[in-house]
Amino acid sequence: MMNKRHLLSALFVCGMTLAYAQTKTERWLDPNVNRVNTTQNHSSYFAYETQDLARQGEKGKSGRFMSLEGKWRFNFVVNHNEAPQGFYAPKFDDSQWEEFPVPGLFEMNGHGDKIYKNVGYSWATQFANNPPYVEEKNNYTGSYRREFLIPAAWKGQQIIMHVGSATSNLTVWVDGKEVGYSEDSKMEAEFDLTRYITPGKPAVIAMQVMRWCDGSYLEDQDFWRFTGLAREVYLYARPQTHVSDLFIVPDLVNNYRDGELSIRVQTAKAKGKTLAFSLVDADGREVWQQDAKIAADETVVKASLTAPKQWSAEIPYLYTLYTTLTDGKKVIEVIPQRVGFRKVELKEQQVLVNGKPVLFKGVDRHELDPDGGYVVSVERMVQDIQVMKQLNVNAVRTCHYSDDPRWYDLCDKYGIYVVAETNIESHGMGYGDRTLAKRTDYEKAHLERTRNNVLVQKNHPSIIFWSLGNEAGYGPNFEKAYDLVKQMDQSRPVQYERAGQTGKTDIYCPMYYEYDNCEKYLKSGNPRPLIQCEYSHAMGNSCGGFKEYWDLIRKYPNYQGGFIWDFIDQAVRGKSKVTGRQVWLYGGDEGRYPASDHNFNCNGVIQPDRQPNPHAYEIGYIQQNIWVKNIDLKAGSAELYNENFFRPIENVAAVVTLSVNGEVAYTLPLPQVPAVQPQQTVKLDLNQLGSMSELRQFLDQNKRKEVTADIEFRLLRDEPLLKAGHVVARQQFILQPYSFESLLSFDASNDASKTITVDSMLACYTMEVAGLSVTVNRRTGRLDYLDVDGHPMLQDGFSVVPNFWRAPTDNDYGAKLQQKFAVWKNPEMKLKKVDCQTVNKEVQSINVEYEMPQVKAVLKISYSLNARGFLVV
Repeated sequence: MMNKRHLLSALFVCGMTLAYAQTKTERWLDPNVNRVNTTQNHSSYFAYETQDLARQGEKGKSGRFMSLEGKWRFNFVVNHNEAPQGFYAPKFDDSQWEEFPVPGLFEMNGHGDKIYKNVGYSWATQFANNPPYVEEKNNYTGSYRREFLIPAAWKGQQIIMHVGSATSNLTVWVDGKEVGYSEDSKMEAEFDLTRYITPGKPAVIAMQVMRWCDGSYLEDQDFWRFTGLAREVYLYARPQTHVSDLFIVPDLVNNYRDGELSIRVQTAKAKGKTLAFSLVDADGREVWQQDAKIAADETVVKASLTAPKQWSAEIPYLYTLYTTLTDGKKVIEVIPQRVGFRKVELKEQQVLVNGKPVLFKGVDRHELDPDGGYVVSVERMVQDIQVMKQLNVNAVRTCHYSDDPRWYDLCDKYGIYVVAETNIESHGMGYGDRTLAKRTDYEKAHLERTRNNVLVQKNHPSIIFWSLGNEAGYGPNFEKAYDLVKQMDQSRPVQYERAGQTGKTDIYCPMYYEYDNCEKYLKSGNPRPLIQCEYSHAMGNSCGGFKEYWDLIRKYPNYQGGFIWDFIDQAVRGKSKVTGRQVWLYGGDEGRYPASDHNFNCNGVIQPDRQPNPHAYEIGYIQQNIWVKNIDLKAGSAELYNENFFRPIENVAAVVTLSVNGEVAYTLPLPQVPAVQPQQTVKLDLNQLGSMSELRQFLDQNKRKEVTADIEFRLLRDEPLLKAGHVVARQQFILQPYSFESLLSFDASNDASKTITVDSMLACYTMEVAGLSVTVNRRTGRLDYLDVDGHPMLQDGFSVVPNFWRAPTDNDYGAKLQQKFAVWKNPEMKLKKVDCQTVNKEVQSINVEYEMPQVKAVLKISYSLNARGFLVV
């Protein structure tokens, strides 16, 4: 029998379905309408009018470029149906509208609620999921207007409007005429304005952005849900005859020694024209040149190079390919593209880069700035890579969407391996029958987003894998997406986490796979290498057990690393509603009504302003590439291991610091470290680094004390983003362990007349030595009195008691460990016995034993006192 609640739910869903049926012609509710009158996506490049401008590589200096960024007239409404009608008309009165930044986000500039969600959509407190339907209520809508003077020099050329990112959709008008529409909030959209604009005259460009559309069901990422424009917005002009796309595939042949280059060029209205190709090295020297006459819309050129310098994250060497389209001697346009010679392949359960089974020391990075939200400056991007280099991170997954194209440029330049993910995550729909991966009406959206991700980013050498998306179930839509990528690009593996161990994925890339499961898989014979797409959840006080993962990674050849979730605490800068002070705001700070997953957005290796969290240092240490092993002080030998795959140990010096019981004794700078080739170990003769006899004498002088040696490997000279003196690796060695037994032994240098007395009374045992008195209660077994030189150390009523509980961490709460182990917070302890034992004439010991029936354990405690006044528990 259907109860009232279920009846109301059914009516609600039926009502939503009916509402959608009545408005199904609305393209923002139709998953089969994702782009209207946009140009075909192409690889990310800019075409310059001259060779000189192309060599400079700054599009802002080109006469064919015009920025549309800055302040626009702007109108915000909470509900989409309240958006102004006809606002795109040239004579519309926008004098009462505000000035608003482009790029800029509504919620970061005073409009709407800042909502953070991990699982589930931002409308979670408003209406039930019913794709492709979304409501107009609370569907924030921003309308933009601005007049621009179009350069007269652009007459006769094709004029394109580029919008790097619009959440969740974008409609564009020029002088009152609609130009086009786009969805996919993390992929650029370009519109041909040629027939709407007259060069030399002003034009009113209008835009409208909505918070939600049918595409939002594919954008349920674990991040802040903001609305607006987030990346570059500009116009550019191109001759009618032009290059429409360029696909560069570098390869390595002859046992990875020589290079091959495949260049596939699409052109428009260019038959009979000429393509001139010139490849120059990092010093500007031309190493290859070839011309090709254009006979069809596609031209393919191949080149062979002898022993080119190779690209890797360790040595990111880049060439530049200049593709020049000419008409006789007249230059039509010049396109520069960075080229890195590297080969990615799968062999014997491993991913090989340039023939080497590299380790991916990776992080998952959201595009987020504490002040701009999705608007992230190039300076901030460079800072992110700098921190990665400081922490020995060599890989990044673009979670969970296509990033700003400038990010990939920087990864090419500075050397970061990239897993390039498509903007697909439908986590809120689950992984079962309701997953969008199985819905035919969302097939087109899956394939379009996948195709555009590859089309735009394909020329970046830093991209090692393609990723089809994240947490979006598994089904036919992803199987077709996998096949599509393989058809478009055979030079890279493709991964998708939900495809598991047997689906269409070249990499087995699970999340938070436990040690035992990892080891079981690694022994299974599955041909897919194991590289976790998320692991070591970096929330709060975290990343414990990181070493244990890397012990397995370094043990099994087919386990090649993983990506930490995640890189940056996603909090944004704001003011506390309680104190008014500046704080990092998390999802729950926006109140109870908006959807929220509270503070779950703060789970980064580094803080929002890019300062390291404490666990960042653990990550940097475990992932370092220089290791000292097998120190033998008696033999005066050790080993130095280089975990790099391409770069020898160079440009580093070592400094050794000796400490006694934690206090620095002296620091010894060592000569330049020997050059150790990648993946090689070199034996060191420690006698050449200093006097081993002096060291042994030093240890002898500090018997019974802990002596440690801290060794740091520091850069001798500046490197890109790293300054001289930066510590690239560090280790600590215990040369002489702390002597615990020495605390219980008699020290002849002290007054030998000191004796320990034990007073055994009915209620307690009391041990005394000059200046120290300790009492253990015989009824409870607790140390309840401690007196030093007549001064009580414990307040009345206080005791020293065993504690098995600590404050739960964020990740404890996530795993419900505070519930699972709750019995340890105040476990029952039944006293079995208390007795006194004489260890020797200088030491007495009180022994206590408890039964702990709730946890099926026995607890034994001893309190020992020696003549030097040491109490050892």
